[in-house]
Amino acid sequence: MDIRIKIGLRIKELRKNLSLTQEALAFKADLDKTYVNEVENGKRNISVVNLEKVILALDTDIKDFFQATQFSSTN
Repeated sequence: MDIRIKIGLRIKELRKNLSLTQEALAFKADLDKTYVNEVENGKRNISVVNLEKVILALDTDIKDFFQATQFSSTN
């Protein structure tokens, strides 16, 4: 699976766990909601700076973000 898709799925999973809309996440992360949508759907590369904004907006840290099953070596 492409890394863009894995990151997008993880963002979507965490966002839904917090009951946030894409618009609410975009607001918290100071990003455009269209950008968040494209990242979640694997259509856009996310920069490291924007990934950090999203991770912080999702009230998590980078370690927990990347310890999800999407990032296991068997996928």
